[in-house]
Amino acid sequence: MATLSPFHTIGSHCLNLGANELSKSAITSCVCKSKVGQSLQRIDVGRKLLPGEVVHNVAQSPRWSLDLRCFAAARVSVEQTEESVTKTSQVDELQKQSTYLFRTETGGQVKVFVCKRSVKYVVDIEVSSLQLSSDDSQLKLSGGLYRSNHDIINQIIETPFIARSSSELALELEFEAKEVPCYLSFLLKASSGASSSGSEIRSHRKSSFCVPIGLDQGYPAPLGLSFSTDGSMNFAVYSRNAESLVLCLYDDNASEKPALELDLDPYVNRTGNIWHASIEGAWTFVSYGYRCKGNRDTFHAEHVLLDPYAKIIGSSIPNHHESGLLPKHLGRLCKEPAFDWSGDLSPNIPLEQLLVYRLNVMQFTKDKSSKLPADVAGTFSGVTEKVQHLKDLGINAVLLEPILTFSEQKGPYFPCHFFSPANLYGPSNVSVSAINSMKGMVKNLHANGIEVFLEVVFTHTAEGGALQGLDDLSYYHNSVEDLEARNALNCNYPVVQQFILDSLRHWVTEFHIDGFCFINASCLLRGVHGERLSRPPLVEAIAFEPVLSMTKIIADCWDPYDKMPKEIRFPHWKKWAEMNTKFCSDIRNFLRGQGALSSLATRLCGSGDIFSDGRGPAFSFNFIARNFGLPLVDLVSYSNAELASEVSWNCGEEGPTINTAVLERRLKQIRNFLFVLYISLGIPVLNMGDECGHSSSGSPSCGSRKHLDWNTMTTGFGIQTTKFISFLISLRKSRSDLLQKRNFLKEENIEWHGSNRSPPGWEDPSCKFLAMRLKADKAEGQLSSEASQLKGDLFIAFNAADRAETIILPPPPDGMAWRQLVDTALPYPGFFSTDGKPICEQMMGLVAYKMKSRSCILFEACTDGS
Repeated sequence: MATLSPFHTIGSHCLNLGANELSKSAITSCVCKSKVGQSLQRIDVGRKLLPGEVVHNVAQSPRWSLDLRCFAAARVSVEQTEESVTKTSQVDELQKQSTYLFRTETGGQVKVFVCKRSVKYVVDIEVSSLQLSSDDSQLKLSGGLYRSNHDIINQIIETPFIARSSSELALELEFEAKEVPCYLSFLLKASSGASSSGSEIRSHRKSSFCVPIGLDQGYPAPLGLSFSTDGSMNFAVYSRNAESLVLCLYDDNASEKPALELDLDPYVNRTGNIWHASIEGAWTFVSYGYRCKGNRDTFHAEHVLLDPYAKIIGSSIPNHHESGLLPKHLGRLCKEPAFDWSGDLSPNIPLEQLLVYRLNVMQFTKDKSSKLPADVAGTFSGVTEKVQHLKDLGINAVLLEPILTFSEQKGPYFPCHFFSPANLYGPSNVSVSAINSMKGMVKNLHANGIEVFLEVVFTHTAEGGALQGLDDLSYYHNSVEDLEARNALNCNYPVVQQFILDSLRHWVTEFHIDGFCFINASCLLRGVHGERLSRPPLVEAIAFEPVLSMTKIIADCWDPYDKMPKEIRFPHWKKWAEMNTKFCSDIRNFLRGQGALSSLATRLCGSGDIFSDGRGPAFSFNFIARNFGLPLVDLVSYSNAELASEVSWNCGEEGPTINTAVLERRLKQIRNFLFVLYISLGIPVLNMGDECGHSSSGSPSCGSRKHLDWNTMTTGFGIQTTKFISFLISLRKSRSDLLQKRNFLKEENIEWHGSNRSPPGWEDPSCKFLAMRLKADKAEGQLSSEASQLKGDLFIAFNAADRAETIILPPPPDGMAWRQLVDTALPYPGFFSTDGKPICEQMMGLVAYKMKSRSCILFEACTDGS
């Protein structure tokens, strides 16, 4: 027989271990058996010695020591197999092989080869260098197959070894495929011919010899479920502090208990802090989860946990949320569905040219007014069906509220999982349909020139989220009281950082996502101990991750717990954009008549107080209303004491009214908000429903938002507002030289005026009027035939006072005249053109213009031929 080197047999690393898995390879490692008496030889071994006993912590059996941690509820009948020693075998018959080496308590060696031959599993056991007493004339194997500690098979395998030489004994066992995966646990019995009783020989750890059959060591990477080319399934999960980990396999998605539970041995099935195992893909199991065992203060072995890297999630299990036996979700044992991405190209729109529409996938089309089929309404496919509405507005990017699996009690900002869309967004409410529906939506939006961004929450999880219970000491903040109570993820801990990066890469590579908006981004700056970091590793890693190099990354410091944004200086490395909460509050304040002129000017010019640190106005994502807080129509309709933080104004009466003056004032304010949003430097973000008066009846709660009523799109208000937004977007695109700039305006390109062309009243808190002139760069060497294409200056004025202002327009450039494009005080359709083109009304010789109270105006300098 081929002998092992001294290092393998008596090396110090083996002294504390009972078994060593030598190799496992479908191709490069196999066993060739010749006639009885000849040795087993390993051919072309490609793997190093992997130390580890398959099972430890002895569980005593009445007849012999059972060292087995294979707990299961499988109802599989195990029959005693025929004892045999195969004389010959062809190398190509062996599909897989694992080799385990044990040392006996008496100094001998037990080598076990486990392989699959055709449809059967073969176990070859070889004993050598065993010192037996002179009275012991026979060596037997006594053992059995086990899957459950409470349902032990009565039939015991007891078979003698056959001598191959004076110092070597061997036997071969065969098992049907239906009997695996399982464990073979056995000991050796030395007896004399005159007596059936004799001495029992165990491993040097005083435990039974135990090897897995149909369950291989597996690989530590990639994490999650993966499929090998031979069809086997590999499971890998991180848990640094778990003492043991159980793989739970289900053969029925509605089953209350797993069909099979397999304890992973910490010596064989663990590499570093990664637990791993693999089984063949031919089994009928449909889903899986894990149990983690360890310190009872941090681990609850009775809970089955979802694999945090699972790509396909089973539907929630009904009626068992409080049982403690089942998770809310399980990972599905299947590959991700194939999808045809051929022809898909990201629009790759420059940052400064983005025009964003934020929407909630379900609320966008779930209402019956969407006139979509029941299985399409409220899904990703529903968004696809309404792409024309986005195109009519002029939108080129959608920002989706969180679409990951989330807590049904707390909502989408409390995620349970990070690698798959929630099943409810699929046409049939299952994971595969949700995945395909989302990919189809992305491909369709890309084909229509629209990018797709996701809001993501990586700072905390819902109670019972995918990471809870696996290793809370690693994944979560446990030493900071306010963070611990929030299930706050330890984002800058290396393994959590890697987990977040893996998730982001998955969404980019598998779903072709174009950008991410990180909710509660201020918590991404927390260190391992809760301290504030000036250079957080995760934020920097995201900025320089190669796979994410072409994606837009946006920090949003709104906190789902406090329901309030936090103002911080966010580290950016010239890559991170930010949701500009100051824009929102300052514009709201000014238009209700209480803001400072300097604050308005700062926001109009791209928020230089925030973004002049090496970025520019294109990194400012501006918004007036969003999915939390008051929608736009409520912002001008409600302002009671409970809404003080909303900085709203009801325009004279609280809530719904039939007062004509109040209604006209509200209409004017809505136009003012939209006008400022699209005329300011930065990226405008329109909230779903603000184009048609979508209301939450004065409630700022995100949960109070109703499904979008598509009938409101055809009302007078809906038609007017939608066309006005489309017009402003067209204007913004046509005057991109002044309104879509990546860099800040130069001082020579902007002038500030008061109502009579005097300097603005910057220091006068009672002054509510501000005008600015944006000067177009003069093209040198312009051909005469192109003179009519010259872009002129823009004159924009804002009056937040309750009184009218007579303004004096500055002289237009030579050869040009001012024409009016917008006056938000005029009745529809006079405040802009009905077909989306500016009204060509020449203001030749106009010196003064009467601007009504609480209104905005815009003039453009044009040549006679334009």
